[in-house]
Amino acid sequence: MNDMNTSSGASPAFGAFAPTGLVATLIGWTRALPRTWLGKRIGFLLRRIAIALLRGGPVDLESLGAKFRLHPYNNVCEKRILFSPRDFDEAERELLISRLTPNFVFLDIGANIGGYSLAVAARAGSGARIVAFEPQPGIFERLIYNIRANPFGNVKAMALAVADRDGEITLFLDPNNKGEASVTIVSADEARQVKVPARMLLSIVRDEGFGHIDAMKLDVEGAEDLILRRYFADAPESLWPKLIIVERGEERWSGDLIGHLASLGYRSIGETRNNHILER
Repeated sequence: MNDMNTSSGASPAFGAFAPTGLVATLIGWTRALPRTWLGKRIGFLLRRIAIALLRGGPVDLESLGAKFRLHPYNNVCEKRILFSPRDFDEAERELLISRLTPNFVFLDIGANIGGYSLAVAARAGSGARIVAFEPQPGIFERLIYNIRANPFGNVKAMALAVADRDGEITLFLDPNNKGEASVTIVSADEARQVKVPARMLLSIVRDEGFGHIDAMKLDVEGAEDLILRRYFADAPESLWPKLIIVERGEERWSGDLIGHLASLGYRSIGETRNNHILER
């Protein structure tokens, strides 16, 4: 499956930034720490030391079953994949993997640098189709690199925002966490704005020729209700996803999204720290 790439620059081959010496040791220690209060405090200290030693450079390593080039600065997603992959939505990832079929279709809306997409791709097989949506130009470049560093061939990246309308929208970027770009205003006073292309989900699904959707993950910092309400209003039931993982954003949604999904026949099968999980 081809990716959509807007980058023209070449990057060093994967492995050029493999961790060595003390940095490699610290990464190993943080990954092995117990999930206790003390373990978390020790991990926080070890991460700070490792990040200081990295001096702003990237890190190449395998995590979640895939190869990643990670920039663990101002992006919580990349920090977790590097130092504590168990804390990167482990229950959600395991659920997705347990539902894999030979022709699995997964839409990763708000893909960041590809954690979910590549974790699924690593286990899904060549018959799967995974589409990773990421509107932030800089983060999209990282996503593209990570996809190309792996041999899976079942992930397509799209550099756009999924929205409730087609056109161009303003994306607000949180400088403190690059994983928290939103079409709604973020809290940081210094938030930067960028114009990005946007498309409605149903038009993308139809253009891709999907006959079904097995799973959908949405992490779009408060725009989940806008996307899903429009999608379910227009899409035939044959294109309703069997499984939905949606970031918890009740305080930013315009209404009761979970209740709306329940009215469509979805039932909650779990809640985690970050997400609601629903199935139909």
